[in-house]
Amino acid sequence: MNLTVLGSTGSIGTQTLDVARERGWTVGVLAAGRNLDLLAAQIAEWRPAVVSVDGSVYAEASARFSSLDIRLIADPTEAATLPADVVVNAMSGLPGLAPTRAALESGRAVALATKEAMVTAAALIWEAAARGGGRLVPIDSEHTGVYQCLNGEALEDVAEVILTASGGPFRDGPADLSGVTPAQALKHPSWSMGQKITIDSATLMNKGLEVMECASLYGLPLSQVGVVVHPQSLVHAAVRFRDGSLKAQFGPADMRLAIAYAVDAAPDGMTRPGDVRAARRGAAVGEHLGWPMRGTWEFREPDHARFPCLGLAYRAGEAGGLLPAALNAADEVAVPAFLAGQIGFTDIPRLIGRVLDETPAGTLTWDTLEEVQAWATARAHELVNGGVNS
Repeated sequence: MNLTVLGSTGSIGTQTLDVARERGWTVGVLAAGRNLDLLAAQIAEWRPAVVSVDGSVYAEASARFSSLDIRLIADPTEAATLPADVVVNAMSGLPGLAPTRAALESGRAVALATKEAMVTAAALIWEAAARGGGRLVPIDSEHTGVYQCLNGEALEDVAEVILTASGGPFRDGPADLSGVTPAQALKHPSWSMGQKITIDSATLMNKGLEVMECASLYGLPLSQVGVVVHPQSLVHAAVRFRDGSLKAQFGPADMRLAIAYAVDAAPDGMTRPGDVRAARRGAAVGEHLGWPMRGTWEFREPDHARFPCLGLAYRAGEAGGLLPAALNAADEVAVPAFLAGQIGFTDIPRLIGRVLDETPAGTLTWDTLEEVQAWATARAHELVNGGVNS
């Protein structure tokens, strides 16, 4: 298996390379951002033919890597189109959207961790896959869990898909979240992730985005995608069928398992919503073979009043059109503003709600997607600078 890894220096990217090391896969293309120290170590180990870096550090990277036998580029979208058995897109946020489109239009098999692609542009992404012959499998533990539960099942037999949420660091309190600090919000109880997704988990926005992504991946209405809080983070997803049966996927809180399954499944993956193909499982991850099924597992309803971001995601998903892109763009501004101390934790949903209220109606195209993202980003910055409640 020969991989292209986009976002190689991030959390999912580095764990993908862990799996590649365990499985004996090769890596022909690495696309990183600005972390040249970590990228240098990855180049030394994997010897890729092509390396992509952020344009802001291209000159520095050119000088640093000039003696190496690599082709250096400053465009992850180009990197996504190069020959590979699987393109793992682990880029964070909206910058991962264009490479996803390009890879699918180039006929690549994509293992997708960039949830923003399916949240903001699902119809366009599926059109790109159909046009270019690309295939797609999600990497997120929840969506990979759903994929495994649907393997061998008929989509019309599905009554409900259930995504689990750890509940984040504030699931048990405090009741008033207005004074919580970034340091508190970054203490995720189950997963080790990047700062953006960790804060999104604390607000439950991440789960809201996953609800939207799930509906888009499997061709389901949002009313058939539910959320339960599961503090132990061992059950990753479940499917309830129309006959009343439940089928769940569970296991250790280790993203490497989801990554391995997604990469193995991607070459025969989905070409349209819900097009779940059977996938062979690769070699064992030895440390988990003796994983014990013990302890108490809890399941609770999410508290929509304390975590309104979940409801905002359902609202945007139900409305469709340009609202999902506006929601996502506003969140991309709100989270860094909270981390920088510019707004409070409870200002995050207030800001996003204001942007949704003002989002213009329109039909989703690649052009209008770009326009609404730019507008929502600018409007969110105005609200940060002028006061969310002003």
